[in-house]
Amino acid sequence: MQDWITVKRLYRSGMKIKAISRQLKMSKNTVKRLIKLEEEPTYIRVVNMTKVDTYKDQIRKWYLEPEFDFIGTRIFRELKILGYMGSIGPVYRYLNILKNERRRINSKATDRIETPPGDQAQFDWAEYKLVVDNQITKVYCFSLILSSSRAKNIVFSLTVDGDAIYEAIQDLFSLFEGVTQELIIDNPKALVIENNHGSPPKYNIDALRMATHLGTELNACSPYRARTKGKVEKPFQYIEEQFIKGNSFTSMEDLSIKGKVFMKEWCKVMHTTTRRVPEEAFREERECLLPLPAKRFIRVQPEPRKVSFDSFISVNGNKYSVPITYAGKTVKFRIVYGYKLLIYDKKDSVIAQHEINKGKHEVTREDLHYKGVMAVVPKSIPEIRRKFVTTFERGAEYLEKSSSVVEQSSYHARQILKLQELYTAPILNRILGYCIDHNIYAIEGVKEILKNKSLEILVESMGSEVAAATTNNPGLTRSMSYYGGGQD
Repeated sequence: MQDWITVKRLYRSGMKIKAISRQLKMSKNTVKRLIKLEEEPTYIRVVNMTKVDTYKDQIRKWYLEPEFDFIGTRIFRELKILGYMGSIGPVYRYLNILKNERRRINSKATDRIETPPGDQAQFDWAEYKLVVDNQITKVYCFSLILSSSRAKNIVFSLTVDGDAIYEAIQDLFSLFEGVTQELIIDNPKALVIENNHGSPPKYNIDALRMATHLGTELNACSPYRARTKGKVEKPFQYIEEQFIKGNSFTSMEDLSIKGKVFMKEWCKVMHTTTRRVPEEAFREERECLLPLPAKRFIRVQPEPRKVSFDSFISVNGNKYSVPITYAGKTVKFRIVYGYKLLIYDKKDSVIAQHEINKGKHEVTREDLHYKGVMAVVPKSIPEIRRKFVTTFERGAEYLEKSSSVVEQSSYHARQILKLQELYTAPILNRILGYCIDHNIYAIEGVKEILKNKSLEILVESMGSEVAAATTNNPGLTRSMSYYGGGQD
């Protein structure tokens, strides 16, 4: 996998096959094969935890903190008391890594280097507890900052697994409409399998696939050295103090929208280090970013689902609407960030998205998905009556009076409801009012009025409304004397 990614990167940068072969010490045929290989190699190296891994935090404390300052043999003896079953060798190997932090120069001393535009972005996340939908919720805030311009943005998630991390990195780069050549990351297992001092980091295979897809290179910071990505670490406190605290949100989508607005406003404030406004600096850096890939990297392919004829799919016991044009067809879906349902067509284009329902047997319907489809007139008599009363201003009066004039008044009411296919609600309201005033209740009579007298009724009703408005607002009328006494 590492050879495949390296060859792809060098070839994309313009290096010839012979030069790549010479630099990587592999045959030209191997280089050609790796260049032509569209799918990444499937071999995945399994890395098992060592016995000392669970004790590393305690070892750091005993070895680095002045109040302890234990030597290796003392640390080994104390570990055995805690239940450590391994030998002293792994302990000393880890202490060799920590020796770098015991040098005389203060480990916090750094030489600040400003990054050229388009070179680098830094990615990390923080955990917050806040009120979402009236409940205290643990939320993860993923952030990405462009190192040169200091332009930054965030997305929120209910999960912090590999899929959420890969989704967040791509979403954040998409917000900047480009990709940097390098991405500074921390060392979570979703991104880095192993990162020991003195040897190159070993990245998670899916993280390498995503980075290759984006065209960027991962650069894991040194373990326990957060200052390597200090540009993205520091803003989390500001986000908590200025945005998280004291606020509540109706939904995760509400949190996401307001978070982006907050970051957009923050990017308009001058940065204290660069003495530039990030929003303005980003306009320059945007030109240096690599283009986004046409498609998104997705680790696990979306699941197929058949759309019902009323244009819903069922996911985990709940129903969610899709555009009516997909009724009866098969679509695909996946859940991202633990709360967002994305629905795709067969070409992997997003056709709908919803926030996941927390309960069971709930229905989420978006009216826009049914645009262009005429509402079905109910056949159930109780439903006809309810629909008639809510649709027409004098609906209840019609039902009461018509019951003693026509047989099966619900039949005539249903036929009047069907007239909405041809006439707007305001027109039908005026016509129905006229029919009630003139004791016309049968559908045939209503249609006759619509055919022969509708224009007259509408003009008369509009005139009455104008007259009423004039009466209620005397200032709208004036005496002729207002216009002066000049001669004709």
